[in-house]
Amino acid sequence: MKLSVFNPVLGDMPFESAMQYLAQCGVDAVEIGCGGYPGKAHCDPALLLEDEGALSAFKRVLKKNGLELAALSAHGNPVHPDPDVAESFRQDFQNAVLLAERLGVKRIVGFSGCPGGSPEDRTPNWVTCAWPDDYQKILEYQWEQVLIPYWRGAAAFAAAHGVEKIALEMHPGFCVYNPETMMKIRNAVGPILGANFDPSHLFWQGIDPVYAIRYLGKAIYFFHAKDTKIDEINTKTHGVLDTKHYGDEIHRSWIFRSVGYGHDYQVWKDMMSALRLVGYDGMISIEHEDSLMTPNEGLQKAIAFLKDVMMFEDKGAMWWA
Repeated sequence: MKLSVFNPVLGDMPFESAMQYLAQCGVDAVEIGCGGYPGKAHCDPALLLEDEGALSAFKRVLKKNGLELAALSAHGNPVHPDPDVAESFRQDFQNAVLLAERLGVKRIVGFSGCPGGSPEDRTPNWVTCAWPDDYQKILEYQWEQVLIPYWRGAAAFAAAHGVEKIALEMHPGFCVYNPETMMKIRNAVGPILGANFDPSHLFWQGIDPVYAIRYLGKAIYFFHAKDTKIDEINTKTHGVLDTKHYGDEIHRSWIFRSVGYGHDYQVWKDMMSALRLVGYDGMISIEHEDSLMTPNEGLQKAIAFLKDVMMFEDKGAMWWA
């Protein structure tokens, strides 16, 4: 396994300074946002694709600091019902693919997206229940007329430019939000689609990450290390579907935390072991979204925690058997 950091948390630092900081932290790699919701603070594909000097400088900074490029990330909603919004996200994805081709990166991370409930809608419609029957009609429209056709085309474009894995983050609010919907889109489009496994979005849905890892198996293409703390009082009073602002921590049913502040060592050790059992021995990329800690403190604690629970050496032969 290799330890990575998702760079938006350092977006207020110059690129070279941020990479120097990560090198000093002793991580192996960096996941770089290059469009969509993560922004382009350190990496604007449109610029790098047009300026060979800028692209060379970008690569030099990574090499100088001994950092592997774990993935390019362009989390967005490419099936947004507003065509202008959708086109912006689609262009970000395409530019990420073209930049990945130039950099020799084989993996793109993102979201599935969520369409509207009908062709007339202009805002996304995330369905969370089966009845009334309107919702079944919405799901059929979203998946059969919008989501699957888009990702078939996007997957073909990515494959034509050397991308081998598109890791979709299972995130509520989008059509792919749990292991079942992840496999649904993968089975419809093909094995170029897999999961960016972020346990923080599973914890609050009541999903056990170890069970989910075992279910997804070889379909896991990336891993985000982020935790969630469940507030027992608020959850048992109001349930897990919570629309209060993330900054209203004390009233929410759950909040995102740095690893170790939502679940203890054993939970994370079990996840790392389950990943190795199903054959995933790749990047563990820290995503810091803990509103109770500064970026520096949250990253430092997450790095120290994960260095204790991750397995960095090959498992080797069973010499005792």
